[in-house]
Amino acid sequence: MQNVGQSWLVYRLTGSELMVGLLGFCAHGPVLLLGPLAGLTADRRSRYRIVLLTQAAFLVQAVLLATLTLTGRITATHVFLLAGVWGVINAFDIPARQSLYIHMVGGQDLLNAIALNSVVFNTARVAGPAIGGLVIAVAGEGVCFSINAATFLAVLGSLFLLRLPPLEPESRDTPWRHLREGFRYVASHQPVLALLAINAAMNVTRAPAVALAPFFADAIFGRGSEGLGVLTAAAGLGAVAGTLGLARRTAARGLPGVVFSSALATGACLVLFAWSPAFWSSLLIFGLIGFNHMRQNASANTLIQTLIPDAYRGRVMALYSMTVVGVLPLGHLAGGAVAEHIGPRWTVFWGGLICAVAALAFRPFMAGLHEAVKQRSMAQ
Repeated sequence: MQNVGQSWLVYRLTGSELMVGLLGFCAHGPVLLLGPLAGLTADRRSRYRIVLLTQAAFLVQAVLLATLTLTGRITATHVFLLAGVWGVINAFDIPARQSLYIHMVGGQDLLNAIALNSVVFNTARVAGPAIGGLVIAVAGEGVCFSINAATFLAVLGSLFLLRLPPLEPESRDTPWRHLREGFRYVASHQPVLALLAINAAMNVTRAPAVALAPFFADAIFGRGSEGLGVLTAAAGLGAVAGTLGLARRTAARGLPGVVFSSALATGACLVLFAWSPAFWSSLLIFGLIGFNHMRQNASANTLIQTLIPDAYRGRVMALYSMTVVGVLPLGHLAGGAVAEHIGPRWTVFWGGLICAVAALAFRPFMAGLHEAVKQRSMAQ
């Protein structure tokens, strides 16, 4: 709800494709810039305590955004600044939270845990944007932000009830050496490097469609904020369907094929969405984009966590977060800037074409990935 509210608020205040793209840059840029430092922190400090602190910080950010909006003092600058604050918090939250999964469920249930986590997340994406669009139309963006702030009380309550086994002691290496070791490990591990590369390519080329969704919903199809909420919810519904299928799997074998086919299908769907003639066909295509996008991300997440040792988990998952969230500002900003010159449809079309090419470039690495997963399974 907050994401939809922020996008619509900036669109209403500025009416500019570039400004909507800049919002995404402010929100996700810190993940790209601070990812290595956040991963280092997750490997050297208590991941549980980091998540507690970040969720409390999210609560404060949401309260500030709601207060400024409800009192009528909000400006586009305020939204951009608070989106940047959200991005800094998120940069430290993602690697710490992702690194906790294996400690909560163990290696054998990791695929199911990641898939079910994606189901929960995307169920919220179905309900949140749809409700958010209606709330904006009836009560304004400030109410969306207020509801988001209230939900963090439940999040913090759940975290306080969580009990985890003792984790490994902190590294005694210097932070700089610890950071270099993480980069050296990824650079020498071709399967993990290939997964991070296809993740980055897919997410950066999908970002313009997400950033420009308000223009498709309103300027092209004339559906207003309600249309934006429904369009975003369609992507979430597709993502739920995709990750439910993954949750039925019991092993990581076969996931390299899922990564390839999902990336290729996402590129094709983006091309179709760019030239969709009607709002209802756009909903269907956006749902398919969500289906394939989340299957690819969840599969890559599982493969990476299966292949890496726990000592590197925080740093590698930080790099993963950079390829999933951190690259989004590049796609958002580029999408907004390019759309100013060639329009939203052509911008999304070229993004889809590049995504498909990246998928084809990933295909030669699949054999190596299959072998690495097989060896890891035998070792366990």
